[in-house]
Formats: sequence, structure tokens, C-alpha cells
Amino acid sequence: MSAPQPNAASGHPLDNPARASLTGPHAHFAERRGRVLRYPTDVAPWLALPDTPDADDWADAAALAGPGASLTLTALREPPPGDWEITFHAEGVQLVDAGLAAAPDPEAVRLGPADVPEMLALVERTRPGPFLPRTVELGTYLGIRREGALVAMAGERLHPTGYSEISGVCTDESARGQGFAGRLVLAVAHEIRERGDIPFLHASATNTNAIRLYESLGFRLRRRTSFLSAVVPQQLPVSGRTGGTGGGQVAALH
Repeated sequence: MSAPQPNAASGHPLDNPARASLTGPHAHFAERRGRVLRYPTDVAPWLALPDTPDADDWADAAALAGPGASLTLTALREPPPGDWEITFHAEGVQLVDAGLAAAPDPEAVRLGPADVPEMLALVERTRPGPFLPRTVELGTYLGIRREGALVAMAGERLHPTGYSEISGVCTDESARGQGFAGRLVLAVAHEIRERGDIPFLHASATNTNAIRLYESLGFRLRRRTSFLSAVVPQQLPVSGRTGGTGGGQVAALH
């Protein structure tokens, strides 16, 4: 399967995947102010800035979230303004399908809204990364049960045109060492490929065990990236493009 070609104006869709998702297949989720987009706060924490944000973009991001709110950002080329408090920063890697042996798994069950309480409980125990009450709406989620209890899952998150991110990969401590994570990643990858998209994923650069697993399955490193959370200042800056601060309108595109 060949990857979509980069657009000269906007770059490769995986260079700014949250923005590529919210301007592409996930546009129905997008909330917008100026050039800034985000997911609803119960779906995903990601806020999407232009590739090179200016002062007006940061002002619109602040107004979109509100004073004192925490924003989660990725693929930034420069840090937030100095009056934003950075509360989390981590280096990460982006890996893309380079020959996965993707296949359905006979034990994998499809998870949906009725399973969310169990999914949230599993995430709370295993801490795979952000998973919120409506994250399940972002794509296919598959799980494995033992004696009726959900012990492992994986699913989809960001969805730039031509690609889909595998995320939420986690296994309960009681079920580790049985290969469930790898099996579910390959099963979700199969679902993605069936649509004609290319699987990719992110991992913390320090999570060498996960990276080793993903590379053994057939992912390869595409680029290094970073993840950052920052708190919006209480005194909101003014955006020259929107002509206002926190009182401006937010455009919901869904």
C-alpha cells in the first residue's frame, strides 16, 4: 500500500496528525476558533495548531479552552508563550506500518459505548495514555475478555487522511505475558488496512519495551516528536484576527 503524497502547502499528514485529523476524516468532531481546532473535551485532549503558530493562534487557543484550562499539544515546533505554564513534556516517537502481519484475532471482541465503564477502569489500572468517555467514538476498539472481564484492549485515535493511529493499547497486570497487546495491535491494524488506510502509532521515547514490541510486529520509526501539556494563563491574550478574548464564539463543526 502506498502512502498518500505530502502536500506542498501543508506538509505530510503525519507531521501534524491532530490537525490533519480534524481537517480531514474527524472534521465532524472539530471545534474551531480562528485557525485553531480541538476535539470535544470528552472525546480526546488534543488541540491542533497550525504548523507554525503565531501570537494570534496562541490567543485563539487560549480563548477556545478558557483561562486556567490545560491543553494537550503534540508535534509542536516551538514552545507556548512564556506566560503559559508547562505541566508535562515528554519526548516521543512516531512509528508507521512497514510490513505488519495484520490479521483478525479469533478472541477479539468489538467494544462500544456499553463497554466504556470497563474500558475506563482498565485504562485507570494500566495508564496507556489519554482515554476519555467518548474516545471509543474515534474508531474501532477491540478487546479480549477472560471469565467475562475485559483484560486487554487496543483501538484507534487520530485519523489523518490515509492513516489511522493505533492507541489505547493496554493489558491488565493479571493477563500480561500472553501476547494480547501484539495480537490486538495486529487485529486493529487489519481493520485499518481493510479501509485502505495505513496504521501508525505513537509511543514514549523512554518506553523501550513497547517500541521493541511494535518494531517486532513490523512498525518502523518515521520521526521523533514530543508531547506537551500547558495551562492557559488566567489573563487571556487578545487575538487580532478574532478581535476578542475569552468571550468570542467557538465554531463547532459537528
